[in-house]
Amino acid sequence: MPLVELTDLSDRRLRPYSGMTDGQLKRGEGFRRDNPQGLFIGESARVIERALDAGVRPMSLLVDERWLEHDRPIVERVQAEFPEATVFLATAEQHRELTGYEVVRGALACFERPAPSEVDDVLTGARRIAILEDITNYANMGAIFRSAAALGLDAVLITPACHDPYYRRCARVSMGAVFQVPWARIEGDRDWAPALVPLLHERGFTTVALALREDSIDLRDSRLAEAGRLAIVLGTEGEGLLDSTIGACDYTVRIPMHHGADSLNVAACAAIAFWELVR
Repeated sequence: MPLVELTDLSDRRLRPYSGMTDGQLKRGEGFRRDNPQGLFIGESARVIERALDAGVRPMSLLVDERWLEHDRPIVERVQAEFPEATVFLATAEQHRELTGYEVVRGALACFERPAPSEVDDVLTGARRIAILEDITNYANMGAIFRSAAALGLDAVLITPACHDPYYRRCARVSMGAVFQVPWARIEGDRDWAPALVPLLHERGFTTVALALREDSIDLRDSRLAEAGRLAIVLGTEGEGLLDSTIGACDYTVRIPMHHGADSLNVAACAAIAFWELVR
């Protein structure tokens, strides 16, 4: 399909790029019949490429004419692999009016949200996984997924309150890693661990909660490195992990710190823990 130069910014097909929140896209408001799982927006070449690599289907592509040459490989790939997808070409003015973005980082793509994975599916064959509890900051969530991909985690589980990995800013911070690492959302309420940890034990996982407690063991403890299957549990920075989560896990683990520091950003903590426990 040839490039479609914009003439009418009220075109229904452009709505995902203009005025729809991530939540509205996820619910597929106005598009549910076309895309029963809902939609999401991918921003930047790397995110779009990794979504395409993962088999996620684009509904359309929006390219600012100033970025056309830079993003031409993506345009040609979408045209070749998904000829039913519309590739819109916008002037800088049209792009700004449509999206509200003052700074453009390349193409935007509207994707059909894939069917969610089940917890059992992502656990199959996994040896090292992360469990993220109530992490609502998109930058932290995206950075953790980026570290998980780079440092070799097999899967990520997220609790019901966690930020959605497919939301635009999270996927961008992750550099598209949310499409590389299998993940699933844990069903149920906030107090997830008493029900899920026994299932992990049945699957042979040792569970470790990263928390600063008197009974915490050192991250470099040999018992952790020797575990055949390991689940690394990380909580939100403000409150940390729930007491019920810590109580359900096999070990409470700390990262040794110096100069009076008593905590780390959760994304930094995740990267250190992944490096030490995955290798």
